[in-house]
Amino acid sequence: MSSKFPEYDHLDLSEVNKEVLKEWEEKDVFKKSLETRQGHPRFVFYEGPPSANGMPGIHHVIARSIKDIFCRFKTMKGFYVSRKAGWDTHGLPVELGVEKTLGITKEDIGKTISVEEYNNACRKEVMKYTKEWEDLTRKMGYWVDMSDPYITYDTRYIETLWYLLKDLYKKGFLYKGYTIQPYSPAAGTGLSTHELNQPGCYRDVKDTTCTAQFAIKNPLAEWTQFGDPFFLAWTTTPWTLPSNVLLAVGPNIDYCAVQTYNSYTGKPMTAVLAKSLVNAYFPEKNAELPLEDYRPGDKHVPFRVLDKTWKGSEIAGIGYEQLIPWVKASDNTFKVVTGDFVTTEDGTGIVHIAPTFGADDAKLGKEYGVPGLMMTDKDGNQRPMVDLKGKYFKLEDLDPQFVRGCVNVDLYGEYAGRYVKNEYASEWKEETSRPDDTTLDIDLSVMLKQQNKAFRIEKYVHNYPHCWRTDKPVLYYPLDSWFIRATACKDRMVELNNTINWKPASTGSGRFGKWLENLQDWNLSRSRYWGTPLPIWRTEDGKEEKCIGSLKELFEEMRKAVQAGVMTEIPWKGLGLNAASEKEFDKIDLHRPYVDQIVLVSDSGKPMHRESDLIDVWFDSGAMPFAQVFYPHISEDEFAQIYPADFIAEGVDQTRGWFYTLHAISTMVKDSVAFKNVVSNGLVLDKNGNKMSKRLGNAVDPFSTIDKYGSDPLRWYMITNASPWDNLRFDMEGIEEARRKFFGTLYNTYSFFVLYANVDQYRDQYPSIPVAQRPEIDRWILSLLHSLVKEVDEAYNTYEPTKAGRAIADFVNDHLSNWYVRLNRKRFWGGEMDEDKLSAYQTLYECLVTVVKLIAPIAPFYSDKLYLDLTSVTGSERFESVHLADFPVANEAVIDKELERQMYLAQAASSIVLALRRKVSIKVRQPLSRIMIPVTDETQKRAIQAVESLILSEVNVKELHFVDSANEMLVKRVKPDFKKLGPRYGKIMKQLAEEIRIMSKEKMNELEKNGFITFEVAGQQAVITLDDVEIISEDIPGWLVGNEGNLTVALDISVTDELRNEGIARELVNRIQNLRKAKGFEITDRISVLLSSHPGIDEAVNANAAYIRGQVLADSIEITAETLEDEIEIDDQPLTIRIRKKN
Repeated sequence: MSSKFPEYDHLDLSEVNKEVLKEWEEKDVFKKSLETRQGHPRFVFYEGPPSANGMPGIHHVIARSIKDIFCRFKTMKGFYVSRKAGWDTHGLPVELGVEKTLGITKEDIGKTISVEEYNNACRKEVMKYTKEWEDLTRKMGYWVDMSDPYITYDTRYIETLWYLLKDLYKKGFLYKGYTIQPYSPAAGTGLSTHELNQPGCYRDVKDTTCTAQFAIKNPLAEWTQFGDPFFLAWTTTPWTLPSNVLLAVGPNIDYCAVQTYNSYTGKPMTAVLAKSLVNAYFPEKNAELPLEDYRPGDKHVPFRVLDKTWKGSEIAGIGYEQLIPWVKASDNTFKVVTGDFVTTEDGTGIVHIAPTFGADDAKLGKEYGVPGLMMTDKDGNQRPMVDLKGKYFKLEDLDPQFVRGCVNVDLYGEYAGRYVKNEYASEWKEETSRPDDTTLDIDLSVMLKQQNKAFRIEKYVHNYPHCWRTDKPVLYYPLDSWFIRATACKDRMVELNNTINWKPASTGSGRFGKWLENLQDWNLSRSRYWGTPLPIWRTEDGKEEKCIGSLKELFEEMRKAVQAGVMTEIPWKGLGLNAASEKEFDKIDLHRPYVDQIVLVSDSGKPMHRESDLIDVWFDSGAMPFAQVFYPHISEDEFAQIYPADFIAEGVDQTRGWFYTLHAISTMVKDSVAFKNVVSNGLVLDKNGNKMSKRLGNAVDPFSTIDKYGSDPLRWYMITNASPWDNLRFDMEGIEEARRKFFGTLYNTYSFFVLYANVDQYRDQYPSIPVAQRPEIDRWILSLLHSLVKEVDEAYNTYEPTKAGRAIADFVNDHLSNWYVRLNRKRFWGGEMDEDKLSAYQTLYECLVTVVKLIAPIAPFYSDKLYLDLTSVTGSERFESVHLADFPVANEAVIDKELERQMYLAQAASSIVLALRRKVSIKVRQPLSRIMIPVTDETQKRAIQAVESLILSEVNVKELHFVDSANEMLVKRVKPDFKKLGPRYGKIMKQLAEEIRIMSKEKMNELEKNGFITFEVAGQQAVITLDDVEIISEDIPGWLVGNEGNLTVALDISVTDELRNEGIARELVNRIQNLRKAKGFEITDRISVLLSSHPGIDEAVNANAAYIRGQVLADSIEITAETLEDEIEIDDQPLTIRIRKKN
């Protein structure tokens, strides 16, 4: 054990990071933190698995810091906190990365590259940046067990997923359906609604829209009096118009007929649309123009609205001509029907219906027995007009017989093969169109315009969904998919969600809660290659099926299949049909293509092939509570120890991703929450509020940032700058400020302590002085310290790390360093170790050790360094690391709220006076004669009197006088805070503000005394508190006045000759002390002082010689006419000085 505390000449947190990291690894501290808590109550934490096929970013630092904070805190509180890492290894991110690397598309898989080769490439790709992830995790101090992670492509993990799917299947929650689903042509797969609701998926886009004219077949008589009659229907997706089969109207909406002209062709027409939307299409002023005066090309088109109106239900059943007659439709098409979803918020109040490209459209078509317009491909499959790449089917890809009988080749051929969105073309490496070319929507709209079938074509900004991984627009597309019947458990999910502690609560009730209330069934199917295969085998006719829930069951079914002759051998070489034991798991690969080679036999003896889909990768991660322990290969008692989680944390983008799938699977499988507490952190933006990206050049590299600053100031900045759930505007200056302001202050406080402790050989070796016997200022800082322990413990316990960090920073900066240490420096100087000095040492030592424990969860490196520096000398604690120590416990007996209030008043009064001094540029070293404080009551007066001498000493003022708050000498005015009062008293705010402004002095005194006052305004009672207003004290002649809350202080700023001389003496003390430091004198060295004579300074020196000698440890101070070697300046007057060390 060292006899001296370590001393340092500077603070290098980057080096501290490396040094402590090395010690952790040598001592295996993380492992010991688990071993020492074995048998203790458990705190269950789940790690959301990242995908290692991408580099970690700065946003991962805050997410992982949040997780680390609460796990470290709970460990220090005595809990056993297991932290198992995981890797998310399946899904689109991996596949798209591989396709980009190999220069292929989904279409090439199985052709130019085998499925086996492709999946092997995926298996390598997904662990591409494992080293970088592990490196960041290590350097940032995130303790998580990466030696035995769960990996979602592991056979045992997949077996658990199959078990869960079998459980859902048995409960009737798994079904197959042919429905309209979000589909990503760029990714080549369907998407679930929760994927579509990831942040940023819905974006404003500017598209070409078309209000099309549908020629009416059997018009009402009133509609035939002027030109040809048309129904007007508006669409933001003109590419769907060739698939139109119905028009929908609102049954109770009023429709009218408008006689006018087509502005493009100049032809007369009668337009039918919702009456309330007439002005959206026809400027009101044009109604005055005579119809007969119009000439084609005129800018202003006249119109006349017929008086008669018709309810939507009255025009239902009226037929119209096929708008774009490319493909024959069924006989029951091209008529008006009613739909409750039709509104008059935009468009014409008449909706174009294409059942192949919209969920509402498909539902309406089914209701009226009208199928979507389908084509037959060359394999005989029924398909919509758009293929899975996002383009109109090429003629050669269609069934020749279908083309001959149902397709107008001349018309359709011109557009066959065109992509409905130009963004898809580049994804499939085709040259037929490019994103900067004319779009299909424009070309179709122009075609309709030339055929007198377009009433208006315009650009329109609207919100449109994009694929969360490719950033390309999605389509709504008819897909044969497997679904989880999530809606069956919707109410239970909502109920269980209400028991979860969400941080922030608004996410749980809003973004997540509202999502649950409007839940749709979960589209589980993915038409991809690398992922968990759907474990369902079906007969060709779909009448028989089996869902496999384990390897044991799979091998039993394969045995039956081999015996029945539908399968000759299992797909894994070297394994027999008895290989479904855990020791064989690593030899079994459940991915494609192996699992596709398995043919099972139905109960009736028919071959059964696996449904070719994979499952949604979000199911993989949402199942991790079960799959990380290979459930059900674990007892229920063991599982109950790690389920549900006490705490999880991830970014806000996981609200409808991992958070949702965890919650949904747990509800349906265990009727339980998956997690009890969740922190949903916000986005990390650049300092200007922009999203970070490599493309914009504003991304921050976490590795170089940690190398430069160390992890602690980065973590401290990210946690204390804003609440975790608020978006963080990341600024490097903020890290530097955290390093300088908080860590620098803590370092300086430690340095001050050890400087004198080493001189006095203090090692906490003396009996502890009872707190009650210590000086008042020691009792105050210890009271504040234990109040801080309570506050920080509560903040950590309620998942409020920002509150904890800020409270600690305030204590260290404002109270411990700037107040306690600064005011008590003299107690540490020279002299014997009397009780007063010992009390100061013991008090400051306790504060430092306690503070380093409080900051340990947020700043794990420097806290450990400081803890060991403090305790290794004293032996007061024997832990190898602060992270193995116990979290501080507040001693209620030490907390004295009255003393804290008194010291707060001293600090507040001092702060006011110092601010007033700065206002008129009077230095603190210049003494002033008096301050005056108007008191609201005797309690406040007694509290201030208790710290009167401290205030006077701190602000360098001679006297403090109390006056009644009603003293006429003081003039105050009150200013209302509109931000606080406005939301409460909006309607009467103007009158209330005036009442506050003209408030009488008596009412002001009442407000300051009681903390509130009540007004009667416009028959409404308004309660105003001190927090709702700002009380401004006006200056009075010869005085400056300031206030904070209900404390007002007036400062006499007149300076007498005597005060001026004393101020000069204090300035001289300052200069001499600076010279002592510059010359390297020890703090105990005594000196002699020789000062050059100056007429404006000599009197001050002579009058205050004793004071100067005492302050600078001088045996003598003399004035000489000589010019001496060192130059100083006092009150802008140059002087020379010589100081010599006495032998």
